[in-house]
Amino acid sequence: MSSTTAVQATRAVEQVHHYPFWYGGFASVVAALCTHPLDLAKVRMQTAEERGKSMVQTILHVFRNEGFFALYKGLSASILRQATYSTTRFGAYEKMKDWASGGSDVTPPFHVILPMAMAAGWLGGAVGNPADIINIRMQNDMSLDPSHRRNYRNAVDGLIRMAREEGPKALFRGLYPNTTRGVLMTASQMVSYDEFKNLLVNHVGMNSKSISTHFAASMLSGLVATTVCSPVDVVKTRIMNAKEKHQPAIAILTEAVRSEGVLFAFRGWLPSFIRLGPHTIVTFIVLEKLKSLGIGMHS
Repeated sequence: MSSTTAVQATRAVEQVHHYPFWYGGFASVVAALCTHPLDLAKVRMQTAEERGKSMVQTILHVFRNEGFFALYKGLSASILRQATYSTTRFGAYEKMKDWASGGSDVTPPFHVILPMAMAAGWLGGAVGNPADIINIRMQNDMSLDPSHRRNYRNAVDGLIRMAREEGPKALFRGLYPNTTRGVLMTASQMVSYDEFKNLLVNHVGMNSKSISTHFAASMLSGLVATTVCSPVDVVKTRIMNAKEKHQPAIAILTEAVRSEGVLFAFRGWLPSFIRLGPHTIVTFIVLEKLKSLGIGMHS
């Protein structure tokens, strides 16, 4: 191969990895549109005072008592959350991974990408914290007594009212558990996806560009992410939805363990997986499709 040809080949490889920062956020928004009712059911189950309702029963209860459109309560906040949280964590992870690989098609080793995913998850959790609070409150609003409902019209209205009524600091309520969840989610979801994909391609013989490979890797990734994130996700949801403004996380955690036992941390695991599994699958399939199409790519 001539030196000119080698340079052109190197540039071609580099161009493949200059993905727009918004790819992950867009893919996550598409996934949120598909799985929002499942996310709402998960939040309702995690915050419900009565135990025993399954995910299907929770969805049917919402449908019968609040109507079909109640299943999409808080959708604007969910979209805003993905547009902030997921855009940041996916974008930061891809940029750091691209830097670590030197623009090649080879995924860096586990010990390299894990801390990168953790850093990207922390950034995403911090950026998306305000939208996450609004998302949880809007989804759970109708399950509260009328006197305790916040009745946000949309995500923007919720952000404005929360800052005005509770102070700007309220926008970062639950920041620690949320960034912790962001670290765990990104590390478990993205790193496991890359590892499962490499395993399927290198040891099972599947095609790296095949949708079946992306489906299998993302489904396994969703299983890992749900299990790893369940405890902090439950605590985070309760903190953000708590009626008392300054109730510390340790107090909420202690009360939950005392009244419900340690297994409260995995309450709603099944709906979490049923929600996160499809969400992860749709996200990575759309992300891989965007990469293959090269929409908005630059050299």
